[in-house]
Amino acid sequence: MAEYVVELKHVTKRFPGVVAMRDMHIQIKPGEIHGLIGENGAGKSTLIKVLTGVHVPEEGEIFIDGQKVSFSNPVQAREAGIACVYQELNIVPMLPVVDNVFMGRRVVKSNGLLDYPRMHKEAHEALSVLGHPEVDTHTECGKLGMGLQQMVEIAKAVSLNAKLLIMDEPTSSLGEQEVKQLMTTVRKLKSQGIAILFVSHKLEELFELCDRVTVMRDGEHILTEDMTNMTNEKLIQAMVGRSLENQFPKEYGTRGECMLEVKHLKEIGVLKDVSFKAYGGEILAFAGLVGAGRTETMRALFGADKLDGGEVYVHGKKVNNKNPGAAIKNGIAFLTEDRKGQGLVLSLGVKTNLILANMKRFKKGLLLDNGDIEKVSQERIKELRIKTPSSDEVVAQLSGGNQQKVVIGKWINCDADIYIFDEPTRGIDVGAKVEVYHVMNDLVKQGKCVIMVSSELPEVLGMADRVVVMREGEVMAEIDRNSPHFNQEDIMKAAWGGKIA
Repeated sequence: MAEYVVELKHVTKRFPGVVAMRDMHIQIKPGEIHGLIGENGAGKSTLIKVLTGVHVPEEGEIFIDGQKVSFSNPVQAREAGIACVYQELNIVPMLPVVDNVFMGRRVVKSNGLLDYPRMHKEAHEALSVLGHPEVDTHTECGKLGMGLQQMVEIAKAVSLNAKLLIMDEPTSSLGEQEVKQLMTTVRKLKSQGIAILFVSHKLEELFELCDRVTVMRDGEHILTEDMTNMTNEKLIQAMVGRSLENQFPKEYGTRGECMLEVKHLKEIGVLKDVSFKAYGGEILAFAGLVGAGRTETMRALFGADKLDGGEVYVHGKKVNNKNPGAAIKNGIAFLTEDRKGQGLVLSLGVKTNLILANMKRFKKGLLLDNGDIEKVSQERIKELRIKTPSSDEVVAQLSGGNQQKVVIGKWINCDADIYIFDEPTRGIDVGAKVEVYHVMNDLVKQGKCVIMVSSELPEVLGMADRVVVMREGEVMAEIDRNSPHFNQEDIMKAAWGGKIA
């Protein structure tokens, strides 16, 4: 038996004007959970696409079980035993579970018709192996929660008898209980001898799960090491090439006027009674478990969802944000959790995305002033350190961190007073996170009001001036940074419905 189930040697992949991966090597053992980490743009996605046959490298070799192979398409990689669960799940919501498990493969009877009894049986067996025998394989996938949809994706790999399962940011859209279930599943797959390449920006997940870790930077291999020999600081330094002395570079503004006051917001079945105040010159964080109503509160404030009761005041004046356009006119900017689906038009260029929220500003007569658009775009690219070949680069080609910066730049162009950041650092690396925190600090120092929804308690504690804790559509607690209750334990206690003194 070969020592490694998958091995890459001296692999280089080039695109026009850029070397995405240079002289890369990685070795993954059978039954090993191998972490892969690096900043956005480090080359992780390129590595995944080379392993899965999406990209063909110009140089280097790939070995499966010690045998040299070459893939010119994903089907060949899949037949060789490599499967991938991507961050954006490859699920067709309208189709039943069984069809999603067997997507792209045909199981037929002797008469050429699909053998659905066998497919249902094998799909059920795969889900049972993953600890979910209760899932009905006739159910439409879209009716399942995100965690179970992900299990359907993993079931595809199990039914393929995959030797290597690549998991690309698998916990980014999952709640706490779903993450625990996923980790149990990953350990179970490991015990069956399946190798896992676990790609994550969350250091705590790597330490909890992984046997070894490989760090990439600028398309190159930096190190591969046993997790027992690593620390947070060592990993961060390897990723960014420098020490991040302060992961949460909190700076303080001067608390100003009450810019936003919310009274008794209600949305049937979602929000029960939400009231709070937000001030200029501060970061107000919203914490709580998944489903607590934090995002729903922000969507209602922004006019994206219809309210059934309550009042919203901006600068002391009652407003009716009946739609997002009205909210923007009232000085509210909303950086949504789903940057790809709701924050950007991926097929358009950087500079076009940067002006989408305030195109009137760039009008010159009946036309847009292209000179002004280019000038402002270059200012935002420089100010936010957006890594892009040009302002015309299609946004889909940028890394996740740089896409997030484009969304931020879009809203800065509105010159809003109130900035709502919903999970602003989800799915981006530690270096890009720090840059987002600096943007938030700059807004606060300008006297703007920043509201941050975050599921990361270290982020909340690191950056917030005050925290509103929600549970099941209600405000459970409001905690000031100077309060003795400003700690992880008390915030979690409130999030679970407990009283804090």
